[in-house]
Amino acid sequence: MNLKKLFLNYCKEQKLELNTNQITTIEVINEFYQNNFNHNYFLGLFSKKVKIPGFYLQGGVGVGKTMILNFFYENFNQSKNRLHFNEFMINFHEFLFENKNSKKGNTIDKFVFRLKKKYKLIYFDEFQVTNIVDAMILGNLFKKIFDENIKVIFSSNVKINDLYQDGLQREQFIPFIKVLKKKCFEHTLIIKEDYRKSQKKNNDRYLYPLNEITSFKINMLFRKLTKDKIKQNKIVSIKGRKFIIKNYFQGVARFDFSDLCNKNIGAEDYIKIADVCKYILIENLPNFNDNNSNQQQRFITLIDIIYEKKVSLIISSVSNLNKLTSSESLSEPFKRTLSRLYELTSSASN
Repeated sequence: MNLKKLFLNYCKEQKLELNTNQITTIEVINEFYQNNFNHNYFLGLFSKKVKIPGFYLQGGVGVGKTMILNFFYENFNQSKNRLHFNEFMINFHEFLFENKNSKKGNTIDKFVFRLKKKYKLIYFDEFQVTNIVDAMILGNLFKKIFDENIKVIFSSNVKINDLYQDGLQREQFIPFIKVLKKKCFEHTLIIKEDYRKSQKKNNDRYLYPLNEITSFKINMLFRKLTKDKIKQNKIVSIKGRKFIIKNYFQGVARFDFSDLCNKNIGAEDYIKIADVCKYILIENLPNFNDNNSNQQQRFITLIDIIYEKKVSLIISSVSNLNKLTSSESLSEPFKRTLSRLYELTSSASN
């Protein structure tokens, strides 16, 4: 696979501006591929004597990390899986629960063995860790994944050394950082502008401020989306719990911000909700500060999942997207959320 040649042709076909840093990144990923999947390849950045099964692409929001790794993933023609990291960990915890009474071997070993039978490559986009339970497990889990020679690629806004920064009991997370440092090649993609913002899309599905005019526009959009659709109470079941979507019209759902982020729900719930929705409307998005940081963390997770699941979005908000404020502790991950909101609420998105 000559990834650089394929990428140059892709940029030409899509009329994309060529960027030297992105092309360099493509070349580095191609070296990663050649070292791990082409047994006749002897030259390049990666040593043949020391296999490096992980590739960790770090960079700011909107610099093209996802586009580049998606391009590599689409051109990788062996068994593979791309999924949100929250979804991966939910699958892992479900496997632990299902096998809690098993006496045959270590459950982490069995989980990784099942992965190995299915996939040669796993891809985590916008990788981050926010859960202390996950932080304590990841070292052993990923050591086993890499030991079994499963290749893993990550994109992240955060450098490996800065993952789970200021998190609870971060010392429990250090073994995982050591595994990543040892088993991944870390590459930083540096581009000054955010491509999601610079494309001059019309964000006509992000409406502000919260007043009668915005309410009228929201109602008009919702009526248009739900025309000739039947309203029902959609019940989503999550491990015995029930979440009721009251304003549900055959794949179109309408929520108040408080319905989704003021309650004690999380990634598993949002995944299930996104799975039954093609269009989501969220009203009354507030500004964030240190007093509502828990709600902000849920909103960050929600937008990541909506983005990953390619669900279309309409939002009414207290303020302009450029002026939404953040709690101090979440200011960095919230940059990614804002960037994704630009794309999700633009007329150019699906």
